[in-house]
Amino acid sequence: MASVAYGPEAIVLVLAAAGSAGLGMTLPVTLAIVVLLTVLTASYRQVIATFPEGGGAYAVASKYLGRRTSLVAAAALIVDYVLNVAVSIAAGVAALTSAVPDLLPYTLWICLAVLVGVTALNLAGIRESARAFMIPTVVFVGGILLVIVAGLLRGTPAAVETGAVIGAHGRTIGILLLLKAFSSGCAALTGVEAIANAVPSFKAPAVRRAQRAEVVLGVVLGVMLIGLATLIGKFAVRPVEGTTVLSQLTEAALGHGLLYYVVQFATVLLLAMAANTSYGGLPTLTKILADDNCLPHRFAVTSPRQVYRYGVLALGISSAVLLVGAGGNMNALVPLFAIGVFVGFTIAQAGMVRHWLLAGCRDWRLALNAFGAVLTFVAAVVTTAMKFSDGAWVVAVVLPLLVAGMERIRVVYHSMEGCRGAGCMPAPPQATGTVIVVPVSEVSELSREALSAAMSLGHDVVAVHVGLPGENTTVFTKAWEAWHPEVPLELIDAGDCTVGGPVARFVRDNFDGRRKVVLIAEVEPPGGWHRVLPSHRSDELERTLRKLPDTVVCHLRVQVAPQSQPGRIQARRS
Repeated sequence: MASVAYGPEAIVLVLAAAGSAGLGMTLPVTLAIVVLLTVLTASYRQVIATFPEGGGAYAVASKYLGRRTSLVAAAALIVDYVLNVAVSIAAGVAALTSAVPDLLPYTLWICLAVLVGVTALNLAGIRESARAFMIPTVVFVGGILLVIVAGLLRGTPAAVETGAVIGAHGRTIGILLLLKAFSSGCAALTGVEAIANAVPSFKAPAVRRAQRAEVVLGVVLGVMLIGLATLIGKFAVRPVEGTTVLSQLTEAALGHGLLYYVVQFATVLLLAMAANTSYGGLPTLTKILADDNCLPHRFAVTSPRQVYRYGVLALGISSAVLLVGAGGNMNALVPLFAIGVFVGFTIAQAGMVRHWLLAGCRDWRLALNAFGAVLTFVAAVVTTAMKFSDGAWVVAVVLPLLVAGMERIRVVYHSMEGCRGAGCMPAPPQATGTVIVVPVSEVSELSREALSAAMSLGHDVVAVHVGLPGENTTVFTKAWEAWHPEVPLELIDAGDCTVGGPVARFVRDNFDGRRKVVLIAEVEPPGGWHRVLPSHRSDELERTLRKLPDTVVCHLRVQVAPQSQPGRIQARRS
């Protein structure tokens, strides 16, 4: 519902190029969008009934249209979730700066601040609830309906041209301009599929409740769109820099008093919550894709607060890039929105057509979904063509790249599955000759802990020390001999001023036919910013050694002892 804050404005921005005659076509264009909304609402009622487990376009495509098509649907959903965050935050800040013009120069910074706040809340595991959404939603919808009723009852300003004048100039409006306005206004349809994605969230009977909610959503959204379009024509609203169309309509209908600010701040709050819904949807989607080996498995890992942190972070970073690229301008982001939405619509409807054909149902349900598939496909083509030069090319490029990336990840995971030999009975494990190599940099308590751990793992232990340029190895040798740990020591020349390369060459060139275990000891900092303080040598060693065959890298993390007990340390292996 929050899309009415930017959908009508997108239409006005395009039609304003034709002057008053163009703005007079706002209502017909909106009616065409509402017709499409009606078809989508009826079609998604069928999706809800067929897929009560939820999933929307991705679930439909996975079952009826094949793996690659399901990846296209998933890529479209990912793009929509990211754009939803960027557009909702930008639109919310636009509503705020319309009410408080002094904040206009700080638009981008306010957008980024809101984005950081929403991302941080989701990383902390703070969840929204339906009750928390209820009051702002009711205030917003009630406020928009009040604007429509008050605007319709208010007298027509003298500045508005008559219908006859608009009709006289209507011939100058080209079909391309109308198609571009239609494609821009279709951004108001974003979210129609949301209910089908979340059917399990409804109370029993979930399907019936979800279908009713879909109808209510369509009716309320359609009424608001038609009402606002009527007021745009009545009050001759035109694009104004720094003021949204919704702000102009609210002021024209209600004045610049308390009710104006109530509607504006309700819009801000609802748009912020609309952005927040992506943080519940995208991480869940990326988790599903990670389970299907289409994304790195870390996207399926939860934090202690049951948050898919990598999905949350990916969403926040991607949205920040879009906001910075657009300078926080809502109207620069809206043209990107509708393409991915209509791709998802088309896939869902095409999948439902296949569902009815396989079920042998050749009745009005098949006709409805077929008509919806054709209509949304045409809308997707029109939207892409009309908005391509306005930035829609970004989505047209990103969608296939996402699909190709997920396909590539799936292939890699498939090859890794083959290397694991999963699904077959392996031969009995056998012991092999093993040598434990321990890099040591000094004679210290850390070295003692490392050698103790190595001697616990096996009897064949070798210590290696890399002599860096300028180092007096004689001093180290004398200290080692005085310590006498009863472990053979190998001195290696650094050569290239690194530690990882010489140690890797030593391990590779020696111990043929044996398994090598390299035990790296390092001090584990207490936490927080202290983690940037330790030496990078252990990372350098691991990066080089993990490329060697038949070599195991073992970390021994030594925890810093409390200051009251400086002589004690604790170690743990990983």
